[in-house]
Amino acid sequence: QVQLVESGGGLVQAGGSLRLACAASGRTFAFYTMGWFRQTPGKEREFVAAINWSGTDTDYADSVKGRFTASTDNAKNTVYLQMNSLKPEDTAVYSCALKNGRGIYGRTWYRSRYEYDYWGQGTQVTVPS
Repeated sequence: QVQLVESGGGLVQAGGSLRLACAASGRTFAFYTMGWFRQTPGKEREFVAAINWSGTDTDYADSVKGRFTASTDNAKNTVYLQMNSLKPEDTAVYSCALKNGRGIYGRTWYRSRYEYDYWGQGTQVTVPS
């Protein structure tokens, strides 16, 4: 089993920054994709970003492109999501999710929340309007 624990959420003013972390423990994998998703009440969980195990391939939702950056630190079994220029519409619970054995280059599967094997519990990000 794999456990994913997010941290780094909080309250930040519009235009500010936060860095979310997703720490993996338990069984670890050499080749994986980590996705970031977010959800607000009454809405479906939506794709935010994805990164492969080496950090060489990333993709982002159009709504966060240019503002959010995903990165990996495999020595720490941790994936990060740096969020800059935050907007009120970024307010949501952010969750990380792991898919073993698949990369993202030239593909789109990782944008679907149904494709992932493991999920974290989520961390709240609030950007007041």
